[in-house]
Amino acid sequence: MSIQKKLESLREKNKLAELGGGKERIQKQHQAGKLTARERISFLLDEGSFEEMDKLVVHQSHDFGMEKKRIYGDGVVSGYGRIDGRPVFVFAQDFTVFGGSLSGANAAKIVKIMDLAMKIGVPVIGLNDSGGARIQEGVASLGGYADIFLRNVLASGVIPQISAIMGPCAGGAVYSPAITDFIIMTKEVSNMFITGPEVIKAVTHEEVTMEELGGAETHNVLSGVAHFAAENEQHALALIRELLSFIPNNNLESPPEKESSDPWDRVSDDINFLVPDDPYQPYDIRKVIREVVDDNYFFEVQAEYAKNIVIGFGRLAGKSVGIVANQPDHLAGALDINASVKGARFVRFCDAFNIPLITFEDVPGFLPGVDQEHGGIIRHGAKLLYAFAEATVPKITVITRKAYGGAYCVMASKHIRADINYAFPTAEIAVMGPEGAVKIVYRRELEETKESSSIVQDKIAEFREKFANPYVACEKGYLDEVIEPRFTRPKLVGALRLLENKRDKNPPRKHGNIPL
Repeated sequence: MSIQKKLESLREKNKLAELGGGKERIQKQHQAGKLTARERISFLLDEGSFEEMDKLVVHQSHDFGMEKKRIYGDGVVSGYGRIDGRPVFVFAQDFTVFGGSLSGANAAKIVKIMDLAMKIGVPVIGLNDSGGARIQEGVASLGGYADIFLRNVLASGVIPQISAIMGPCAGGAVYSPAITDFIIMTKEVSNMFITGPEVIKAVTHEEVTMEELGGAETHNVLSGVAHFAAENEQHALALIRELLSFIPNNNLESPPEKESSDPWDRVSDDINFLVPDDPYQPYDIRKVIREVVDDNYFFEVQAEYAKNIVIGFGRLAGKSVGIVANQPDHLAGALDINASVKGARFVRFCDAFNIPLITFEDVPGFLPGVDQEHGGIIRHGAKLLYAFAEATVPKITVITRKAYGGAYCVMASKHIRADINYAFPTAEIAVMGPEGAVKIVYRRELEETKESSSIVQDKIAEFREKFANPYVACEKGYLDEVIEPRFTRPKLVGALRLLENKRDKNPPRKHGNIPL
């Protein structure tokens, strides 16, 4: 065969691979409001940067007539490219080929890029749109999933892993995204569940739609499985690009920096008045955060789940920071099971990837209730404590108002290795609120004398004056400084610069035993 014919043969094979399941199936994909695997990769990566690998791979199955149905690529497009000039590996399941189902050959393609990503030290992005394990291959497809799960676990905390769910993701397939760092789902198109509506109806007699069971809203609001709900696929892919702008390529690098025209020493008079005089009046902690960060831009994560705690990324003088904040606007900012788990996982992610932690604290304690106690608030609350205590990145805490009881300890207090601890003059640091404290401290006296409500109020005011302020903690060295709120930004930037070369470590061990 001549060189010319060999070249023509290569070009023809490439064209066939790029067609995936064919024009008709591509059309069906578009009619369903979905992009193809290649279109998704093209939108995600810098223009012209994608280099495909294993383009001509085919499955090796000979059962159920599969030997007559071999399509180049075998249902997944994989390779590497760049996002904002930074290298990434990506795989995109191709629903036009066998419904994007996972085969042994398909899984090997994904495993190959994950292994390479680990060696090189760059993020892996998975674009999921699959009918699940390829039934015709039996245990080979299940083994392929397990091979991927293992890589997910080994890569955890070493390189960032991001999953976008852009179609079905069911059964064992859900566990790979679940191990990755962030999950983005597209509204009304994507779903995730272990068992589908039909199986649930047969076993438990419950009737539920796919959207109700495992849609984007369900996993962003109720379960906390997902971190973002995108309006459409383009939005989901743009969120991945934005998310990566805050995150380093691997655990040995520092987070990327971004130039900002926002002066590092900018003061904000508005912050002085954001915390209400009335200790029971709610306010939105995100307003405080936005006043402090560069260009007032805060990239919130899991915004619709466990709203009593706020997590996300921002920048201070161009440097990426992770922000954890109690939200007085929801459940008074009390910590419950969901908020504790949400906060703990984010803290551990930031610590794994060298992203400094800024904590804004306004917490009246842990949420009381039988459901909370029976649900394991002790165990789940300990996760947040464990995460903050274990973290060795720079940790800076600002107490804006309440810091009561065990929640004071948990929210990055000086006692669990926070580096710099500030408080606003409005801060109240005590074992509990004045009302509860008076009822306990003066219980016998109040019972014996049956004192009037006015005297009780006097004692509450006395307790608030003595203990519900930042100055007792300041005298003991538990706070480094009580600051005027408008100086929060320059104080934080100055502290970050001080801690830039911080070195801290945990005792030698295989790993700790976090209370899961």
